[in-house]
Amino acid sequence: MKITRGKIKKAKKVVIYGPEGIGKSTFASKFPDPLFIDTEGSTNDMDVARLPRPTSWTMLFEEIDYIKKTSGVCKTLVIDTIDWAEQLCVDHICAKHNKSGIEDFGYGNGYVYTKEEFGRFLNRLTDVIEAGVNVVLTAHAQLRKFEQPDEMGTYDRWELKLGKKTQSQTSPIVKEWADMLLFCNYKTHTVAVDDKGKKHKAMGGKRVMYTSHHPCWDAKNRYGLPEECEFDYGVISGIIESESEKHSASEQPSQPKAEEKKTPEFMKVPEGTPEQMEFDTRPSVGKTEEKPSNTEPEKPIPKSSAFHVDERIPKVLRDLMEEKLVSEEEIQAVVADRGYYPRSTPILNYDPDFVSGVLVGAWGQVYGMIEKLRENYEIPFDEDKK
Repeated sequence: MKITRGKIKKAKKVVIYGPEGIGKSTFASKFPDPLFIDTEGSTNDMDVARLPRPTSWTMLFEEIDYIKKTSGVCKTLVIDTIDWAEQLCVDHICAKHNKSGIEDFGYGNGYVYTKEEFGRFLNRLTDVIEAGVNVVLTAHAQLRKFEQPDEMGTYDRWELKLGKKTQSQTSPIVKEWADMLLFCNYKTHTVAVDDKGKKHKAMGGKRVMYTSHHPCWDAKNRYGLPEECEFDYGVISGIIESESEKHSASEQPSQPKAEEKKTPEFMKVPEGTPEQMEFDTRPSVGKTEEKPSNTEPEKPIPKSSAFHVDERIPKVLRDLMEEKLVSEEEIQAVVADRGYYPRSTPILNYDPDFVSGVLVGAWGQVYGMIEKLRENYEIPFDEDKK
């Protein structure tokens, strides 16, 4: 057995939660080279890099796998927010088991399924961490009445705003998973306005960040941060961007840069071409020559294109098809091969439960069969759609 000592340098797992509008997304955008998976559309007015908004749990997994497998695509993955991502998880489980709601499962099995599926989600994110990419999860916060078993009375406590029924299953594993659990909130200053000091008036406030556990909120960190500090990325930048990371970034070998500047094959000048060539740059007034066809503006792909997906197909399936350039004919071929529907049956005529539970729910297997079909033979297309 090999024994190691000292600190092990790894990417960081950070969870940021707080009330709406406090600036969680902006805070996350300060991390090194962030790439957002925006589950709720909160970054529309921000100048950040983002992947398409996932419309299904399967699509969210596909995007995480893309980041894990694609080297150098980003240094930080931001999922904004996990409370909306959890809803995709619940919808996926209900569609998979043909249930209309999570409470339709007997004996609380739905909540167990949610915890297991959300655990797989965190495991995928751990794989991203192992690939050297930081992961930041944002979440909303909510106030709840809390009563400790050994104390009298109740008090308000801030918690992660996850599903009302599923929070007890998913919230603990999220907090355990994180290296830093940061709670951000508004701190209001008050002053007494009477002689007895019984009446107070708010006199403004500021945004603060809490990094340690408190009876009124959950927070933690493993880096000795102050219990209360300014809600600013600069407070933790030294942890995320260590000196060793800065040095390693500046000491990267120059070979990759040389490869980037390498002249592509199609731009190389053929041998024997004169070093200087004259071109007529005068306006073509009065010239009768026809304009080359390549000067015509590009025409949009017609709706009848073979790669166009019918807009009447459910959006959750349509998004997955467009991402992988999967045609309707390829879906029909795989479905017919498995004996579900005849090949001539349009996707619009498929049972909605079959679409959500099989095609979307098991998209990884469906796409795997499509890849095998593409290797073996070409799917025939309708002449009218060419």
